[in-house]
Amino acid sequence: MTLKHSYRLIAPFYDRAVAAPLERARRTSLESVPRTGRLSILIDGIGTGLDLPHLPRCHRYVGTDLVGAMLERARPRTAGLDCALVRADSMALPFAVDTFDIVVLHLIVAVVAHPATALAEAARVVRPGGTLLVMDKFLHPGRSAPLRRLVSPLAARVATRLDVVFEDALAQVSCLRKRLDRPVLASGWFRSIVLEKQAGP
Repeated sequence: MTLKHSYRLIAPFYDRAVAAPLERARRTSLESVPRTGRLSILIDGIGTGLDLPHLPRCHRYVGTDLVGAMLERARPRTAGLDCALVRADSMALPFAVDTFDIVVLHLIVAVVAHPATALAEAARVVRPGGTLLVMDKFLHPGRSAPLRRLVSPLAARVATRLDVVFEDALAQVSCLRKRLDRPVLASGWFRSIVLEKQAGP
């Protein structure tokens, strides 16, 4: 079963499983979004739109997801926001270089097959000096976590990987620098990470 097919089946039940446990983590991550101004913000892997109620109305948003069923569930949550929904792959985004001021990556880096590719694509479409807001579950560097690693191949086919070390992915995207990294859930398994895209030479 592909992730695309899996999430099509999961879509009707997704909010019931994910909304309440991760609401505080979402709010914590999105505190970094300015409450004034007019920025262009990409919500990469928007899913059913659970981030949208926590975002200020002043900005322009684009939300992407690979699965149409997830986007349909996100659509009602766009009410009152300047928000376009686009079906797209996080590992091959259909946007030009330096398009966005902020990219939100909640529960997507550890879901896709190639986390570094998703990070690199987010870095490509955010402007120099722009921000990436990551919130997901990551193994800490050097931690063995044998059970999570054992279960990860099966979990990855259904919903998400459990074996991603964020630092390994970040090391492959040289233009990104970590500004903040804090635990938000499950004894630090879930982390809220703020990255900045460095200007070129």
